[in-house]
Amino acid sequence: MAVRFGTNGIREVVGAGLTARVVAEVAGAFAQVLGTPGPAVVGTDGRTSSPAFGRVAAGALSASGVEVLELGVLPTPAFQYSVPRLGARYALVVTASHNPPEFNGIKGIAGDGLEIPPEAERAIERAVAEGAFPRVPFDRVGTIRPDPEAGPRYVNGILGQVDRGAIAARKFRVVLDCGNGASAVTSPSLLHGLSVRYTTLNGNVDGTFPGHLSEPTEANLVDLVRTVPAVGADFGVAHDGDADRAVFVDENGRYVPGERMLALLARDAVRSAGGGLVVTPVTSSLAVEEVIRPLGGKILYTRVGSPVVSRAMAESKAIFGGEENGGCLFPAHQLARDGAMTLAKVLELLAREKRALSEVLAELPPYVLVKRKVPCPLALRDVVISELTEELTREAGADTQVLTLDGVKVQNPRGWYLIRPSGTEPLYRIFAEAKGSKEAEALADTALARLRSALARHGA
Repeated sequence: MAVRFGTNGIREVVGAGLTARVVAEVAGAFAQVLGTPGPAVVGTDGRTSSPAFGRVAAGALSASGVEVLELGVLPTPAFQYSVPRLGARYALVVTASHNPPEFNGIKGIAGDGLEIPPEAERAIERAVAEGAFPRVPFDRVGTIRPDPEAGPRYVNGILGQVDRGAIAARKFRVVLDCGNGASAVTSPSLLHGLSVRYTTLNGNVDGTFPGHLSEPTEANLVDLVRTVPAVGADFGVAHDGDADRAVFVDENGRYVPGERMLALLARDAVRSAGGGLVVTPVTSSLAVEEVIRPLGGKILYTRVGSPVVSRAMAESKAIFGGEENGGCLFPAHQLARDGAMTLAKVLELLAREKRALSEVLAELPPYVLVKRKVPCPLALRDVVISELTEELTREAGADTQVLTLDGVKVQNPRGWYLIRPSGTEPLYRIFAEAKGSKEAEALADTALARLRSALARHGA
């Protein structure tokens, strides 16, 4: 069966696109492409199928002659933090991040802790298609050893990156929604280490996600929104299934869109460094650029996806990076989206400011970002985007830019909209932004109408 890496790894429905055989073949391809000398890390998120698939992956790597270090259930950024510190050649992580519970997936981490590059992903796809896996005799089969220190190692790494004294002095109270995901293993320990009082929601690992779906959208966080003001917390925070993201609720119980937190943390990073480069995808709010430029900051836009952002940050020596979905990267810690590190940095920022989260956010420019989804057959995605790009470029007025870095983005003085195919699901994502919700919704409606018209021409 063919496998395909998307924006951030392989993600398929368990029992359909992802089976034990597929996992074993992908693991064998990892060994073939990424090599067998040196240890490899295997770990999982908390999905119901993850323990089984994790063991299959570890076994297949071992049978290919690889020495395997099993780290168990942890956030994805904990694996990324551990790989270079263990001297591992790479990691194979069984996770589907924020996808619904019927999904699982595989993500590759290179020896430097960054996601494996696209050329390695393509080589793994070819190796699976060709059945090119290492065959080793009985005396070259690798061992499988546990590493129980990975979680504490990761938490201690974060604690060393922030002002613990200042955070402790503020006597914060936080509501932590682990979403029944992998953050339940580490984020409570982090808050304890920062002397933060906390109330936990959905604090046990459960791959059926009984509390709410694993993507921390506003619709999924109604309990967090209700609990924060009820207990008098300074703010609430929620992680996605593999905890590489953090989404916030202010002290009044208002959901904070990810693009607002991204702008806030980008401003703080540039202000603290006295300038520097921020890397972010084309989906990000114009607020990021607007708040960092007066402080000497510069911005680099990329295609969507944390692997793209992290590689661009490494190449450009950026001081901060992130996406509008709550995924932020702090290079002094590691070049990986990290929900727990984001939580710690927000605590540090508020401790320094000595103000409430809502007060600090009120200083940001009033952009509104609207997001929508439209299902689309995989076979039509590229041809529809190509047609839309041609049409929109032909129709663009003098005050309009049509950008094609990722999908097609139409920008003018009133705002912008973007239509791009998802790299993880069979759908298009629409983003639209303006200074005002009415204007942003109108732009999203325009993008939606154009996309539906293009799909209709193909009978979809």
